[in-house]
Amino acid sequence: MENFTVMASVRFTVTPTKAEDLPGGSDLSPDISLRSGSRVRFESDSANRSDPLSEVSGGVTSTSAGGGTDTPDHSSIDQGEGNSKTSSVYINSNHQVDDDDFYDKNLALFEEEMDTRPKVSSLLSRLVNYTNLTQGAKEHEEAESIGEKKKPSKSPQMGTLMGVYLPCLQNIFGVILFLRLTWVVGTAGVLQAFCIVLMCCCCTMLTAISMSAIATNGVVPAGGSYFMISRSLGPEFGGAVGLCFYLGTTFAGAMYILGAVEILLVYIAPGAAIFEGEGAAMLNNMRIYGSIFLLFMALLVFVGVKYVNKLASVFLACVIISILSIYVGALVSAFSVPDFPVCMLGNRTINAHDVVDNHCSKTVLVKVMVEKTTRLWKLFCHNSQLNATCDEYFTSNNFSEIKGIPGLTSGAISENLWGTYLHKGDVLEKRSLHASQAAHPASDRYPYVFADITTSFTVLVGIFFPSVTGIMAGSNRSGDLKDAQRSIPIGTILAILTTSLVYLSNVVLFGACIEGVVLRDKFGHSVKGNLVVGTLAWPSPWVIVIGSFFSTCGAGLQSLTGAPRLLQAIAKDNIIPFLRVFGHGKANGEPTWALLLTALIAELGILIASLDMVAPILTMFFLMCYLFVNLACALQTLLRTPNWRPRFSYYHWSLSFLGMTFCLALMFISSWYYAIVAMVIAGMIYKYIEYQGAEKEWGDGIRGLSLSAARYALLRLEEGPPHTKNWRPQLLVLLKLDEDAHVKSPRLLTFASQLKAGKGLTIVGTVVPGNYLQSYGEALAAEQTLKHLMDKERVKGFCQCIVAQKPRDGISHMIQSSGLGGMKPNTVVMGWPHAWRQSEDPQSWKTFINTVRVTTAAHLALLVPKNISLFPSNSEPCTEGYIDVWWIVHDGGMLMLLPFLLRQHKVWRKCSMRIFTVAQMEDNSIQMKKDLLTFTYQLRIDAEVEVVEMHDSDISAYTYERTLMMEQRCQMLRQMRLSKSDRDREAQLVKDRNSMLRLTSIGSDDEDDTDGGERDRMTWTKEKTTQYRATHSGCSTPEGFRDMLSIRPDHSNVRRMHTAVKLNEVIVNRSHDARVVLLNMPGPPKNTEGDENSDMEFLEVLTEGLERVLLVRGGGSEVITIYS
Repeated sequence: MENFTVMASVRFTVTPTKAEDLPGGSDLSPDISLRSGSRVRFESDSANRSDPLSEVSGGVTSTSAGGGTDTPDHSSIDQGEGNSKTSSVYINSNHQVDDDDFYDKNLALFEEEMDTRPKVSSLLSRLVNYTNLTQGAKEHEEAESIGEKKKPSKSPQMGTLMGVYLPCLQNIFGVILFLRLTWVVGTAGVLQAFCIVLMCCCCTMLTAISMSAIATNGVVPAGGSYFMISRSLGPEFGGAVGLCFYLGTTFAGAMYILGAVEILLVYIAPGAAIFEGEGAAMLNNMRIYGSIFLLFMALLVFVGVKYVNKLASVFLACVIISILSIYVGALVSAFSVPDFPVCMLGNRTINAHDVVDNHCSKTVLVKVMVEKTTRLWKLFCHNSQLNATCDEYFTSNNFSEIKGIPGLTSGAISENLWGTYLHKGDVLEKRSLHASQAAHPASDRYPYVFADITTSFTVLVGIFFPSVTGIMAGSNRSGDLKDAQRSIPIGTILAILTTSLVYLSNVVLFGACIEGVVLRDKFGHSVKGNLVVGTLAWPSPWVIVIGSFFSTCGAGLQSLTGAPRLLQAIAKDNIIPFLRVFGHGKANGEPTWALLLTALIAELGILIASLDMVAPILTMFFLMCYLFVNLACALQTLLRTPNWRPRFSYYHWSLSFLGMTFCLALMFISSWYYAIVAMVIAGMIYKYIEYQGAEKEWGDGIRGLSLSAARYALLRLEEGPPHTKNWRPQLLVLLKLDEDAHVKSPRLLTFASQLKAGKGLTIVGTVVPGNYLQSYGEALAAEQTLKHLMDKERVKGFCQCIVAQKPRDGISHMIQSSGLGGMKPNTVVMGWPHAWRQSEDPQSWKTFINTVRVTTAAHLALLVPKNISLFPSNSEPCTEGYIDVWWIVHDGGMLMLLPFLLRQHKVWRKCSMRIFTVAQMEDNSIQMKKDLLTFTYQLRIDAEVEVVEMHDSDISAYTYERTLMMEQRCQMLRQMRLSKSDRDREAQLVKDRNSMLRLTSIGSDDEDDTDGGERDRMTWTKEKTTQYRATHSGCSTPEGFRDMLSIRPDHSNVRRMHTAVKLNEVIVNRSHDARVVLLNMPGPPKNTEGDENSDMEFLEVLTEGLERVLLVRGGGSEVITIYS
């Protein structure tokens, strides 16, 4: 046997095999017997049986250099009639062992766990053979080929250049570069425009660094940026930001379509306009042509995505050629200035469409010494005569021509350094030209070039920012990349550096080469309708016009292709219920319904019809997406989650926070009202997913943040006991389950929900009788039952199931161990033992009394609703009535606080509160009432107050008889339990003596032991037995019965019964019509050896005749205060 070690960590066992080495070779199949080779064993076949999901985890057989083809691995070889098996590892005659023997020798310690804990080799085999789901439209393209046999999926082969860099370039360069960058430079000036571009590029660069860290922290299988955000920040943030990103991508499609239509109607074919004129007519043209473009593009995407992908390279070539022509044109302008004259009147710019035959003057010489007025004269004067009345500014200023493109070396940058912000309707003016007078504002009926919108620094930021978006294109294609964790950071950051360099250099070139008034002329009216950036291009403006038209069309198609897939990914995650329909599509997976919704939303953008109005909308959505990418990276870094191990190491939480600050600042800088609207939309989606969405556990960073915050808060709570002002009931609700694991008193949880109104801590607990090892499944079922009931009653809290041999022990353990740190329950809610007198199980009321004792010992408050089935449900609000409080003893103010908390809930909101207190003979009842009114006023509690006088009276015969009956019943139960214990003691004595006989009688059989036991039992004489039973079984003989009848009631019990009877009379008399009665619960005697049955009897007498009672026992600490 030879051992090969690969990279010092993986060992392969190679076993040479030959046909003659195998016993019983004649029985072998030809595939094995005719070949010789070497077996390379990666794992044993036992793992295959324990791990059926892994189809590739079996042994792998490779042939030697001269051998034939690979042979399948036979885990065992039948040999003759004995059917003995040979291990697939030791295939020779000396190792005829069972097929599990290899396991026993190497992994015998773990063989019983192989079903749940697979071998490392099996796990690695599955991971290595894992294939990423491809992004984009690759799988859809293959499925569209009808009738063709499906090809086997190929491994991703795209590298950094084709897979990330070029797609990012195509998505970042877009319509703003060609249509608005010159206008931004002219309006803001070179310095401020440089700042705008630098700010936006820094924002995307910082976001790309954060995105690279997230993208390289494990496999990003599908969904691109949405997947990264949702898996890092959780389903709520993921859904909200995913939809914002979807809306941004959809409005980007609308913006690109509007850009294409603008290029078509303004620069390529102005005659194609349906409505003549500027302003509203132009907007209507944009709406009609934009809708037509959208329809054609949507149909193209619906018919076949493969056509869009094939055209992508053409569109990218158009973008690159257009940009190169700008640089070449700028260099050429240094030597040969392009001829684009601009006509000026004084320092005001004239619309070149009104300059006929290049006559930028008032008059022209037709013949010798004969002047003729030009078209411009007619536009400024009432008629074409030389003596006509003309505009004052026209009369006092002359026409002149300046160069629209003065060239790179002209020094124009010095004039374009500073900004010139205009209001809507202002005339474009050249500040360095002299005008004879400051005339009145120009009228729009004259042929000037006017500003179409009011500009400011913030407006320009909102319009320019979409030109730096598109950085997610690489991460969206992660499934198509050969090495996504290397390609995404390198390709994305290089693309951002390239585009930033292009934008910044273009800002400087435009400022240096183009005249300021031409830069501020958005639609090129001063240069005869040419695209302003096209005037600088070489060799012709049409290079830019055609290139920008196709690139904007391509970008629009890409948006209409990507947005539906993003919506489909969100819908398939099933976190937003109303979006489920958009997860479906054609048979090939094409998102048809999502495409339809995308087209409708894009149509809304097109109906806005203005590129400058649509751009800030998608700026908001993209900035919000980038903000949360930075937040995700910062959170994961600061929380130091064990799973946070990105391969991209050039990140830091401070950079992520800086990027997040940039995004937030840019949102409010560009448009504060759009920013608020975007945040409100995201917030509404977040809350909707939180309340209505499906529960998802994605190991997200927000959950980690919650854990850290919870830990911090718990440690803070440990610093001291809560102040009285902060006290609220933290409930431990004890529920009992029947044999079918159904809750016996679900109204108990309803009452708890009404008391809490969704605030504070609620733990719902139950005890499952039995042994934990055997009853683990029952405990899980009980926990699910409790969770289902909590969901039904809308109780936010936790459930806890304890398995114990005795319910009273389980309850004691639960009271001791529930909660964590400062978040421990301070109030126990438990049901009254129903029909305890007739109950066959005396342990029910004993457990009740024991729980009362345990809560008292633990200094916890106790609430016991009696007749809980009569309490109102959440759907039965009380329209009127009273909540009566019988304040007999003060135990921390619980009786005052509970009605206030109940009235916060809709069920009890309309009930009024009455407080009754009891005055003895020696008390001044009038003064008590005044004091009580003052106390309730200081507590800020609205309540009626009454003082009930209880006169001293003799103990009635009824009270005496009631006490006597109670004690006789207790005595009878005690004697019955005593006789049973004596019988058990007698049986145990017999058993012990039988055991002694077995030890002393060696060789005797079982029958002899039994007989010996019987003989031993017969040593009890008749007289002894009679005497013992007469002594210990009081009710089993006539004498014992007479003794029980002769009992005189205990004086203490008589007094307690008297109190219970008198209080009950008063309470029933005053509160018989109350919705619920709250009164102090007397505790059991401190002597645990006392009679527990009498305690139950006192409570029963105290509450007789009352429909709904809440017995309240305080925990010993003050829970309400008069101080602020």
